[in-house]
Amino acid sequence: MLPVLAGLLAPALAACGTEKGASAGGDPIVVGTTDHFAVSKSAPAPFDPAAAYDVAAWSVMRNTFQTLLRLPRTGTSPVRDAASRCGFTDAENEQYRCTLRKGLTFSNGHELDARDVAFSVERVKRINHKGGPAVLFGNLDRVETHGKREIVFHLKKPDATFPYKLTTPAAAIVDRRAYPAHSLTRGRELTGSGPYALDSLDAESAVLVRNPHYRGGLERHNSKIELRFFDSAGAMEKALRARRIDVMGRTISPGQVNRLGSAQDKGIELVEQPGQEIRYLAFDTKHGATGKKAVRQAIAQLVDRKKIVRDAYDRSTEPLYSLVPAGLTAHRNSFFNKYGEPGKKAAERTLRRAGIDKPVKLTLTYTTDHYGDATAKEFAALEKQLDDSGLFDARTKGVRWSEFRPAATGGKYRAWGYGWYPDFPDADNLIAPFFEKDNFLGSPYTNREIRDEIVPQTRRQTGRASTTGAFGRAQDIVAEDVPVLPLWQGKQYLAARDDITGVEWALNSSSVLQLWELGRGQGG
Repeated sequence: MLPVLAGLLAPALAACGTEKGASAGGDPIVVGTTDHFAVSKSAPAPFDPAAAYDVAAWSVMRNTFQTLLRLPRTGTSPVRDAASRCGFTDAENEQYRCTLRKGLTFSNGHELDARDVAFSVERVKRINHKGGPAVLFGNLDRVETHGKREIVFHLKKPDATFPYKLTTPAAAIVDRRAYPAHSLTRGRELTGSGPYALDSLDAESAVLVRNPHYRGGLERHNSKIELRFFDSAGAMEKALRARRIDVMGRTISPGQVNRLGSAQDKGIELVEQPGQEIRYLAFDTKHGATGKKAVRQAIAQLVDRKKIVRDAYDRSTEPLYSLVPAGLTAHRNSFFNKYGEPGKKAAERTLRRAGIDKPVKLTLTYTTDHYGDATAKEFAALEKQLDDSGLFDARTKGVRWSEFRPAATGGKYRAWGYGWYPDFPDADNLIAPFFEKDNFLGSPYTNREIRDEIVPQTRRQTGRASTTGAFGRAQDIVAEDVPVLPLWQGKQYLAARDDITGVEWALNSSSVLQLWELGRGQGG
């Protein structure tokens, strides 16, 4: 999954559907974040499930919308949320049937039934927003409903990962009477049936209050959450130390990891967990210098991930040699296996054999306000590594996220930095979204073995450990063709005052906030 929204929304949030008095219940737990949210031409509604495909928006949506299934507190197998029962009804994994819980209601008081579920998923496919999550449902043929509580998803081809896709906010259930069927919502609407309702949103914060209509499997340990927006990680840290916020979330800088994790910070606890966030360079494989495979391979032979991790991230991340991060069963160090340690001689030989003149001019574009303060250091390190070789004449260009995201998906850049937070913990989600026909990158790169053989084959296999060989082959193909260049794998961090409980459960494997886990003083 990729990316986060920046900017400002208009102050008040209308029609959020909360009951009078729903926000009562004491002081909110205040969570700091450097994320902001914007209304723009490319993102007219930051929390519309048909368009939002980034970890910041999903952190709000995961708490306010409901899905049929959700990921569990521990483990990876989906569990029920809006559904009381779900499962494949055929041996080929082509028909998936769910039964809704009884008494489901949206935050505006409207009844939620099977027609809303079908409408929601079909709407995502129909709108097919560029850079949006419709790619997750590319294999969905049609949705059938039986009465008010039965939904049957008919797939074009077998897909054992389909239950995982139903856990994502792409499958968020929206009110068919409140959302347009053929277009995105405009502005501030958010009507869901999740554990919280969005009570207010302005330039400084978003307030989420307990949704009295929620019927699902989650236990809420608080009645109100305030997400407070900061322009920098430094300002957020000051607020934590001054007790103006209770929890410090995205994005904690590498230097802060060391400071907040030291014994000197009494009253503050830093929670570190393994993460599946990855960072990579994406390439236009059709135009300009990066349209030549030898140029991309030479870059792969020069980039020193260990130095990037050391110099830009103070070793708070790990070098990554594949799109599939370590910790997932199918991980293979394909880039290291092919290119080994970085070296100028190998890169120079690659360019010479392809008849490419040097230095190769290249612009590396990154977003200045999306992935944290260390991104600029990372790209400065990349520029230096390429230039020091004498084989490249590289420059970097920083762009605000509101401009960067539509330009990247619109094919405006030749080499650019992106992050991906897996939608669900399976290698399929690190391969298919990048290389299917309508991939989220908008990339012209096509490999028919991955698209037509490996992805369909692995989706027939309900035993996911048995997909290791096929996904290993996919990673080797990526290392050969270099349509993307993996750089590093992140860890997950939250810092909190020591009276806040549940912090260790407040991030899922995709770095999406689970705010219902946070409590104050007792019971996490």
